[in-house]
Amino acid sequence: MIYRAAMHCQKIALIGLGLLGGSLGLAARQRKLAPRIVGYVRRQASVVECEQLQLVDQATTNLAEAVADADLVVLCTPLGQMREMAEKLGGSLAPGALVTDVGSVKAPVIQELEPIITAAGGEFIGSHPMAGAEKTGPAAARVDLFEGAVCAITPNGNSRPEVIRKLESFWTAVGATPLRIAAELHDDLVSRSSHLPHVVAAELSNYVLSPVHPKEQALLCANGFRDTTRIASGSPEMWRDISISNRRNLARVLGVFIEDLQEFQLALETDDRKAIEEFFSQAKRRRDQWCGQNGSPE
Repeated sequence: MIYRAAMHCQKIALIGLGLLGGSLGLAARQRKLAPRIVGYVRRQASVVECEQLQLVDQATTNLAEAVADADLVVLCTPLGQMREMAEKLGGSLAPGALVTDVGSVKAPVIQELEPIITAAGGEFIGSHPMAGAEKTGPAAARVDLFEGAVCAITPNGNSRPEVIRKLESFWTAVGATPLRIAAELHDDLVSRSSHLPHVVAAELSNYVLSPVHPKEQALLCANGFRDTTRIASGSPEMWRDISISNRRNLARVLGVFIEDLQEFQLALETDDRKAIEEFFSQAKRRRDQWCGQNGSPE
């Protein structure tokens, strides 16, 4: 297998070794992106698990040890833990170290973390790889998770061009395609394409599988229901943090989505067959076009 040109690091520190952090560790090790790849975890049991899975060269519960001398630090924790982690690692950060994250919301993260990292002598630029799965934890990590995925990079006026290129080189090296985008625009777009679908999947699961329905209801849930609600099995903690962090954008697009559903409801109530067919026809055209442009599976 031929890998893309890699960035040059002496040490990469991954803060959190769940699905994303663990997959980054596997990809970085396979591609030999640094002589040392160290991961921070909270529990001693996780140290043993992560080293058995060979996610990193070394796993530790000592945050200072994980971060010390690292040229690149990647925060792979839930959004609600990132500020705490940034404050704790500040005293151990190497001068000039590049710090990034994998969070699904960018503007609030940059606003909170950039001053902390800058004060500690590092440089912060946000990242969001558009890759994931409903499974969580170290055992869910995959070496190919980022292959072909878009990774949003959200520099601002404080970001130096050479540091931006270094971060883009890292994501390219693990198989992703970097996309420079303003943090605010990113948060607006993913509220529709990522956060709204999760809310919809969660509510479908809540409503359809509610115990108030007859017991036969679950027996009549087949592959379509399983496919549509797959992402509802994601981490509740992670999605709580995402929803709160991007609440204004999410609330706005949820309102538009509800209005669209109400229009479909009206078409049903008035037996507007033309509108009902156009609802499904338009959805098919748009999704088929998107699949064709992005090479996405049907």
